[in-house]
Amino acid sequence: MISRIYLKDFLSFNEVDLEFDKGLVVFTGPSGAGKSVLMESILSLFAIQEAKARLGEVVLKSSIKDEDFDVNIDDEIVIKEIKKDKTRYLLNNQTISKKRLQLFSSNLIKHLSLKDKTDFESNKLLDFLDLLSKNKNKNFTKLKDDFTKTYKELTLLKKELKKLTDDELKVEELKEFAKFEIDKIESIDPKIDEYDELMDIKKKLSKKDKIEDAIKNASAIFENSHQVSNALELLEINSSFFDDAINELNNHFERFNDSLFELEELDIENVLDRIEKLSSLQKRFGSIKEAIEYKEQKKQDLQKYENLTFEKTKLENDIEKIELNVNELALQISQHRKKSVKDLEKRINHYLKFLYLSNAKIIINEKQLDSNGIDEVIFELNGVDLDTISSGEFNRLRLALLTSMSEFQIVKNGVLFLDEIDANLSGKESSAIATVLTQLAKSYQIFAISHQPQLTSSANQHFLVDKINQKSKVKVLNKEERINEISRMISGEDITKEALEFAKNLLE
Repeated sequence: MISRIYLKDFLSFNEVDLEFDKGLVVFTGPSGAGKSVLMESILSLFAIQEAKARLGEVVLKSSIKDEDFDVNIDDEIVIKEIKKDKTRYLLNNQTISKKRLQLFSSNLIKHLSLKDKTDFESNKLLDFLDLLSKNKNKNFTKLKDDFTKTYKELTLLKKELKKLTDDELKVEELKEFAKFEIDKIESIDPKIDEYDELMDIKKKLSKKDKIEDAIKNASAIFENSHQVSNALELLEINSSFFDDAINELNNHFERFNDSLFELEELDIENVLDRIEKLSSLQKRFGSIKEAIEYKEQKKQDLQKYENLTFEKTKLENDIEKIELNVNELALQISQHRKKSVKDLEKRINHYLKFLYLSNAKIIINEKQLDSNGIDEVIFELNGVDLDTISSGEFNRLRLALLTSMSEFQIVKNGVLFLDEIDANLSGKESSAIATVLTQLAKSYQIFAISHQPQLTSSANQHFLVDKINQKSKVKVLNKEERINEISRMISGEDITKEALEFAKNLLE
């Protein structure tokens, strides 16, 4: 239950500080006063809507246990929302992400909007039936997980089979292409470090003549080296350092001369041709290593094409086995759903009695297997399809469905937010909705924007949202103020005596 909200600086509101009671809380006021803005701003404190206020805080009593935030049942929870460059959330002064806050709030808060027309979609109803089945049977979660995993495996195998089937139609062309690519790389027969080695040889060849001339000119030093040694002896200096240097220099020169014999044996044209071929592979594949890997992959592809018929037959057998398993799992899931649908149908018809409707029927038909199983959910009211019922009947049926679902989706003593639940309804339909919400308010705190006197008069707490000089304000109404506001809803700004009398009767 929410006990207090505080909001500051959001659109036409400067500041809102409200305390709430249990039961049904109703907001009324002229069109454009800011009722929806206020409702959305309260929802934003639970990360259900986008933040509008610069600063917000909500205080509520917990109906759940959450070890991550050290929250126990009946603990006071304080959620803060701070909007600057981005929106930050805190739960009991601990930073919490928007996604985590949404998950935390989902067990406490439910927003029911009649603007959302997707509630009767089969996939959405199947998800809810799975939630019911999970609550009834502890083994259902594993069953659903096994189905999801196996169905995903089946889908991947079917994709692979389709590719094999497509390949089979053009297998000869693919085989020729694979052979061509393999032969092209094998004709070059590249080695991983060969390109760098050949580039070194090319560099040596390009400097060969210059190096030979330089060595020839420098070799005169060897003819005069004995004179240097004699001079060092006369100076009584050990000449071993000079002798070692002369020997090292001579070794370098000789090694180069030896390499010249090897270079002379090379065919320079072949070296340049080889470099060009290896360079073309590098340009195409990025490196010689990647070219070799591509060749090996093509060899594997070729082997696969050669064994295509065998692979296809094996894959078809695997798919057949997995399909049997998936269908068996889907059938078990369907059986659980059919048991759960009776509970949902019972709760819906319970509320329909108060809404002057009856005989809602939820039918589970078998359809082609997909990721949701083999079930398709269809709704009927009094034996007819929902496409043929009136908008008033449709909205009341939706309210019964949403109310029934909320009993399972949030804990007892949770909070329901209803967005314009009685807009464009007749007095009889509005009275029926008020009856349902009054009963529901015994178990939940309900926040609703109302346009009709019937629901408004049933409220445990009544707030008026008004706008004066482009500034919106909200205040709780006492009994006399409630009579005046309900009278305005009945007769307009010019309140009649009859409207006042009717408003008093409604409140009594």
